Amino acid sequence: MRLRSLAAAAAAGVLALTLGTAGSTSAAAGDDPALPGLPALPTIPGLPIPPLPTDLLVPRFTGAAVTPQPLDAPPVPQNPFLAPNGRSSMHNDAYSTDAYAVSGPTGRGLMMRTASYGIRECATVAFDSRDRIVGLCGGLEGFTLMVIDPVTLRAISQLQLSKRDLASGANPLTDICGGTYFFLDGDDRAFATTTDAAIAEVSVTAAGGLVKGRRWPLASYLPEDDCLVATGVDWSGRLWWFSQQGTVGTLDRATGAVRTLRLPAGEGIYNSVSTDETGGVYFVSTHQTYRLDAAADGTPGITWAIPYDRGTRKKPGMLSQGSGTSPTLIGEKWIVVADNAEPRSHVIVYDRRTGVPAGQREHCSIPVLADGASTTENSLVAAGNSVIIENNYGYAGVQSTLLGRSTTPGVSRVMIEDDGCHVAWTNPTVAPTSVPKASLGNGLVYVYSKPPGNLLDAWYVTAIDIRTGQTRWSRLTGTGIQWNNHYAAIYLGPDGSLYVATIVGLIRLADS
Repeated sequence: MRLRSLAAAAAAGVLALTLGTAGSTSAAAGDDPALPGLPALPTIPGLPIPPLPTDLLVPRFTGAAVTPQPLDAPPVPQNPFLAPNGRSSMHNDAYSTDAYAVSGPTGRGLMMRTASYGIRECATVAFDSRDRIVGLCGGLEGFTLMVIDPVTLRAISQLQLSKRDLASGANPLTDICGGTYFFLDGDDRAFATTTDAAIAEVSVTAAGGLVKGRRWPLASYLPEDDCLVATGVDWSGRLWWFSQQGTVGTLDRATGAVRTLRLPAGEGIYNSVSTDETGGVYFVSTHQTYRLDAAADGTPGITWAIPYDRGTRKKPGMLSQGSGTSPTLIGEKWIVVADNAEPRSHVIVYDRRTGVPAGQREHCSIPVLADGASTTENSLVAAGNSVIIENNYGYAGVQSTLLGRSTTPGVSRVMIEDDGCHVAWTNPTVAPTSVPKASLGNGLVYVYSKPPGNLLDAWYVTAIDIRTGQTRWSRLTGTGIQWNNHYAAIYLGPDGSLYVATIVGLIRLADS
């Protein structure tokens, strides 16, 4: 019973983390009749993420350090209107590869540093020309752009871009309107969507300050109850934006001209966008995979659209009934997504090249992960001639990983061959929502894992060998709800340090 009481105390922070406000000590959990007498879990900006005594009751490190084995991969061209590849956005580059050329942590003498920013999660991160972290961080108060020292994790500056409308009834833990995605260009300018359906430009100064630039209101182009979800930039410098209810638009930043396209009724957009050097803009709606191209005046047009199996329900772990992936581009040929089929989701590979006849674009479709319990709300990782997918089935919110609960296991690698594709391996790691990242420099893919059955709710950074599927090592970050990443991505910095956000702050992990 001692173990259970410790776990209950760790879980007491649920109320504080979901009802507290950034910049203040959390309200006492004992104020809630459902949690009588349990202490609050303080999350104080400027201090480390609070550890718990229960950290001492679980393994701190398992496995062993590895020797880097670089992995070859097709080159990713540099979009001239984005920051250098690996630095520009949640999914690293215009192709949304989620892969880095740099070698990440190998497990040798791992050193961890953390910082708390209050009740605020920096889900999307980029790196500016001085290697500083630029994060778009969401809390109950809204969305704030932050510049963060990459070593100390100290907040250098911050600027609130938009506020949440809590009166709307939207769940702030699942609401992706106006604060999930942004991109950084080569001049250290961030372009982000806002909760009032605008796109905001913010410049990062040499000293690390944040300066508001232009702002383009787009609410007049949307239904009253719609919102912006994502934004991106094509190879011509044209800015694209996407709304949750299926409006796609372009913005000429020089003239302010806006052109729009409306998807078929009932189709929504919940994920990000990829672009390539041929002018294509790729995204996945709740029904179809798309390539769009812009006319000379910027008007978006559908070049092709391919329906996929969206299943019969919104699976637990998903934000919508449909694909949870931003499209992953590989080389000059492939675009890869996952569907929402039953009994298992499929990885689908299409030929994206121009001139491919209609009906012949699908190269292969293969079922993955657990039978009757498979889905992913995160983009697929490009790793050489393959993609890696993690299973998010069963994650319905932070309560899904409390008191020993966790989600359905499974991380799989799908090989893409000339004559089709096959599953190379499936690793049993449980990674509830981690947005995995690959290090081509050492041959590892990193996930953020939570083993089931441990009442202390231990969270780990786990490194898996891309070639073999073997778990090489796992490093504890901490026990308790404050270590939950809640859909935030893993990132590798320019020096190979690994970062992952939690619902209260940021973690840095690096070899010593």
